[in-house]
Amino acid sequence: MAGEKKYKKAKIKYPLKDYNYRIIGIGLGVCALGFILLAAGSTVIAPILLVLGYCAIIPFGILYRRKE
Repeated sequence: MAGEKKYKKAKIKYPLKDYNYRIIGIGLGVCALGFILLAAGSTVIAPILLVLGYCAIIPFGILYRRKE
């Protein structure tokens, strides 16, 4: 018992919450739908969905913070 140090458990604080992961998941779903439509030959809607998913929804999911 002599010389033993007691360590406190460090509480890990994650930067992203569950709602952030949900928004990112929606963005990935929109991107997947865009790739499916692109493979099907829709050259109008597919690029719009891909740009929307990659440039708007996923970054919004990363940066969004709720007011607490």
